[in-house]
Amino acid sequence: MKRILLTTTSYQDTPGRHHDLLAASGHEIVRERGPLPETTMLELVRSGGGFDGLLHGDDEIARPVIQAALPRLVCLSKYGIGLDSVDVQAATDLKVPVLFTPGVNHTTVAEHAFGLMIGVAKHFWPHVSGTKAGQWKRVTGSELAGKTIGIMGLGRIGKEVAKRARAFDMAVLAYDVYFDDAFAREHDVTRCWSMDEILAKSDVLSLHMNLTDDNHRFLNADRLATMKDGAIVINCARGGLIDEPAVADACRAGKLAGYATDVLEREPMQTPHVFQDVDNILVTPHVGSRTFESVERQAVMATENLLRVLAGDPPLAQANKF
Repeated sequence: MKRILLTTTSYQDTPGRHHDLLAASGHEIVRERGPLPETTMLELVRSGGGFDGLLHGDDEIARPVIQAALPRLVCLSKYGIGLDSVDVQAATDLKVPVLFTPGVNHTTVAEHAFGLMIGVAKHFWPHVSGTKAGQWKRVTGSELAGKTIGIMGLGRIGKEVAKRARAFDMAVLAYDVYFDDAFAREHDVTRCWSMDEILAKSDVLSLHMNLTDDNHRFLNADRLATMKDGAIVINCARGGLIDEPAVADACRAGKLAGYATDVLEREPMQTPHVFQDVDNILVTPHVGSRTFESVERQAVMATENLLRVLAGDPPLAQANKF
């Protein structure tokens, strides 16, 4: 019997066959509620004799955590796609497989991005909050039809956003280092050759990139100044892609018509937060992939990845090689 640490909350809180799969393994399951900071992860992996596997979400798994979990630790199984909270290089150096779940949440995240887009364009926050407070204040909104959307990151999620944008009669621009020309031709997507180009041309900018050291806080005050007046920014990728105070200032000043995000640089939100008093900023608590359908797909794949490696078999998807 192996010992597994399970920290992801949507996995634990959402019914589905992933629970049956994990229970049928017969392994000991220790449950915590993440996302957990590095200090807490260190305490956990040092307790009770350690763990053979971590089934985790966006917990901070830095090199010291991985080192402390050895020699017992066999693998890390990420419930999700983004790996910026995991020191993948350290895991590779230490010969620990990093497993992840590509291809399971692109539909629901794209839907969430459009929900946020509509929410900003139609001023949902002041309308909903005001009406529920007994007011009847109306703000004139904007149509998405006829506008230009710029998609930064034309991977699985970015492609789903592009398809939906075409259905909304939007002109679609996209930037990606690894650009899919065949998809672009099929769906009438125009390629931008630089970040600066897509920033300057977009009425709506939708972020779908991985977070790296090179693009950390890339959307800062200087780049915001190059965007169209009244543009909208949507972020269903990573909070660290934007400079939060600079975006808040741009929204207050009217440079941006609004910003809508499902992610923050530090999660959960640390209060007081610069976004809290800005009416044209919408924030959801990292729930873009949290649907019954997506959670089950994601959780089943993360569980199968983990159980396969613990049994000595190859996983469905591994992010590192050694």
